Amino acid sequence: MKRKVIIAIIFIAGSFQAIKAGNAITLEQCRQLALANNEDMAQADNKYRQAELDKDIAFASYFPSVSGSLTALYAKDLDMMGTTLQMRGMYMAGLTLVQPLYAGGKIMAANKMARIGVESLAESRRMTKADIISRADNAYWSYIAVGEKVKLLETYAAQLEELTRQIEASVEAQMATRNDALRVEAKRSQITYQLQKANNGKELCRMALCNIMGLPLDSIILPADTNILVSPPVPMDATIDARPEYRLLQNQVKLQEQQVKSARAEILPTLGVSAIYSYYGNIKMKGMAQGYEYSEEFKDDFPLAVASLSIPILNWGKGIKGIKKAKLELENKRLELSKNERLMNIELKQAEQNITDGYNMINSSAVAVVQATENLRNMQVNYDVGMCTLTDLLDAQAQWQEARSSQIEAETQYKIYETEYLKVTGRLSPE
Repeated sequence: MKRKVIIAIIFIAGSFQAIKAGNAITLEQCRQLALANNEDMAQADNKYRQAELDKDIAFASYFPSVSGSLTALYAKDLDMMGTTLQMRGMYMAGLTLVQPLYAGGKIMAANKMARIGVESLAESRRMTKADIISRADNAYWSYIAVGEKVKLLETYAAQLEELTRQIEASVEAQMATRNDALRVEAKRSQITYQLQKANNGKELCRMALCNIMGLPLDSIILPADTNILVSPPVPMDATIDARPEYRLLQNQVKLQEQQVKSARAEILPTLGVSAIYSYYGNIKMKGMAQGYEYSEEFKDDFPLAVASLSIPILNWGKGIKGIKKAKLELENKRLELSKNERLMNIELKQAEQNITDGYNMINSSAVAVVQATENLRNMQVNYDVGMCTLTDLLDAQAQWQEARSSQIEAETQYKIYETEYLKVTGRLSPE
């Protein structure tokens, strides 16, 4: 465990240095920084450690408790028929040991609840980790998507700029009208506006990504995974059994089952033993007897063993009603588990469908890009030799830009779908 922590620290430190040096940051580095700098993750870690301490505290109830006492007394002398009893500085010291033998099953139930609490907080920590990774992935791929669209619009703007030069030359040669030049200029203005909006969106995405990774908002982020690799979906036969939300609901049922046992313990007898050792001293007695003065000091110790049995006899139905209440709550927890199990299975099916549809969209968009690129090339050649109109060329450029933009969206959205699928199957944050 310590080795993993050290490796993680080295990895995170390396990620910080990569960002400071202006190097590209990978998705994995983004995830690690997000986990390391997230307050929710730190709180989840603290709550887990608290649960472990609660388990240790509950386990200590199996062992005897030992307490000590020391009492000192200073009182005026007592005169009893010529005898003086001195208790100035009287003291009593003692040790008490208490060992519960049977508490109706309450101690055992408390220990089981503490163990379930540790398991639940571990799953809660996994859930928090999965949520942070999911948000980091979403922000990372969104930043890449808008960045690629900015590059796309810049390429589109460069095409229009070249077309503008061609039109201006044609106008001078009286091979094109001034209206053609105005149409291209209007298109350039439109693309310039879209590019400005895209750059603003990119800046917002960059700041959102910095915020998730816990970095200063003015940090320069260069994503390394711009060449998006997409593999065909593998057979999706996973279930929700490993999902932390599902296990948390199961643990709530187990916890309430122990609550029922704890409530039942309230009406069962309890048995315990105690061992007490006391020592007292510095009690003096002085007086006269038959003309002689005498003095005597009293000090002694005494051990004591006690066995106690407590049997509830009458509590006016309080214990029975407490058991019924706990059983009703147990039924509610089971119903909640059943309801959410169906909802999580629906989420799983939706995530599987998104993966399939997303991959199909990538294939469709790739075909559309190939067709649009070829169409643009042909239109450019035809326009150069006067075999098509300016409208045809502008339409071809717009179709190419739209097809490439759809491809970027399909590829980045597919990556987000992959993360979501891992999340709903409990594999985004492995145990």
